[in-house]
Amino acid sequence: MTRLRCAVLDDYQDAARSLADWPRIDSRVETRFLTAHLASHDALVDAVGDCEILVVMRERTPFPAELFARLPRLRLLITSGMRNASLDLAAAARHGVTVCGTASNSEPPAELTWALILGLARHIVPENNALRSDGPWQRTIGADLHGRRLGLLGLGRIGQKVA
Repeated sequence: MTRLRCAVLDDYQDAARSLADWPRIDSRVETRFLTAHLASHDALVDAVGDCEILVVMRERTPFPAELFARLPRLRLLITSGMRNASLDLAAAARHGVTVCGTASNSEPPAELTWALILGLARHIVPENNALRSDGPWQRTIGADLHGRRLGLLGLGRIGQKVA
């Protein structure tokens, strides 16, 4: 039996290898992990043109109609997370490519949102940079968040968790 070929794109943290049970499919699927971003469509087609399966990391690699046309072997496109605005789903369907996503939690984006809010309010990045470069630090005064109002746009599933 011929093994299918799969490439995991834009895994610049080299994390995907440890986040799934890849050995379980090894007898049927040859998987390779690409940690460098392939900026041009030509480079991408050269690197993965032989693959039937591609795994993309969210919106790091857009897939417009032109790209589907240049990857005739592609049959399955998997995106980390259930939504990916950079995939042309109509073009995928026209080319016979099934698109699916992986399950994800909504807690991490909400937590990261609060980390960014706190970082900005308390000037964490500039103070940390100053401390590490032996420059003057403790030069800013952070803003208190207690009693303040936060305006949120888009109270979907993640926005509700932030609120």
